[in-house]
Amino acid sequence: MREEAIMTIDKLIRREILGITPYIPGKPIEEVQRELGIEEVIKLASNENPIGPSPQALKAAAETLTEAHLYPDGSNYQLKKALAVHLGVEPEEIIVGNGCDEVIKLVAEAFFHPGDEVIVADPTFGEYAYATQLMGAQLVKVKGEGLGHDLNKMAAAVTTRTKAIFLCNPNNPTGTMNTRAELDAFLAQIPRQVLVILDQAYFEYVEDPAYPNGLDYKGDGRVLTLRTFSKIYGLAGFRVGYGVGDRALIAYLNRVREPFNVNRLGQLAATAALTDQEHLAHSLEVNRQGKKEIEQGLSALGLNFTPSHANFILLATPFPASAVFQALLRKGVIIRSADIFGLPRHLRVTIGTAAQNQKFLAALAEVLEELKE
Repeated sequence: MREEAIMTIDKLIRREILGITPYIPGKPIEEVQRELGIEEVIKLASNENPIGPSPQALKAAAETLTEAHLYPDGSNYQLKKALAVHLGVEPEEIIVGNGCDEVIKLVAEAFFHPGDEVIVADPTFGEYAYATQLMGAQLVKVKGEGLGHDLNKMAAAVTTRTKAIFLCNPNNPTGTMNTRAELDAFLAQIPRQVLVILDQAYFEYVEDPAYPNGLDYKGDGRVLTLRTFSKIYGLAGFRVGYGVGDRALIAYLNRVREPFNVNRLGQLAATAALTDQEHLAHSLEVNRQGKKEIEQGLSALGLNFTPSHANFILLATPFPASAVFQALLRKGVIIRSADIFGLPRHLRVTIGTAAQNQKFLAALAEVLEELKE
């Protein structure tokens, strides 16, 4: 009976999803503690803020716990209003999602047809591939000379079937960035009928004056800029991201957005987080100092790494990334093996607190010695 049911399900499934590999997130601390029997575990795998959210955000979330029986505001009105003031845009130019992942998926659901081509860099954030394949569109990967986006090659990859281009800037997992001049030149080459999704999840971490603000392109009806509360704002567990673009583009995305897509706690915490610029500045300083600590430590170990404009560093390892990853797990350190990005000898480590950074560097030094033997 069960075999017959499985055969029936196999016939019913959409062929487009068969090529999708389920996303594997960074290991949670609890899983490592349970599997390896280790009490002290640090997680530097998912590009989270190591000092957590703003106290004001936590207070706002706590105050709404007694209203957990009520549905959230289905329009995200107060959060969009606060974002509009914060960003200098109109509420109608903003869509709020259950993390940027949802907004990416909404783009695919609203615009991608089977046979459309969607251009991405290689390597880059995996959600673009998932959303593209989900709708039966064709993913076109463009590998640059280094580990960043080669915008000229990406522009040259455009065909009459191209529907959209995803640009992750700074790029995940590399931390590299493209300048405003490079982005301007790129957009000048792209046909008007091609959507450009500019993912700026790490926007607040970038300190290079040549870095472009995606909101400056809001008047270009084909550009959608993505931002998130999961990174520097420390609200990854509440799942709040948003997109900013022309109101016509946003209106189409709202047609496929689920009602009540962002929970009440997330909406109120994100709204409060926008007002705490002191916490934002402190988070940036912790990242700035932590990045220096890890860069110096990696250099002392003789390891190459990619200069990063985000809150993580991609480093090369003389051993298979999976082997180093597993060895670090046994020492209570969770990082990200970059083999999932097609980089089998690279690791991605999130910038942590000073204590976390030192624990990581000490564990890495031990692991490298052990693997030599």
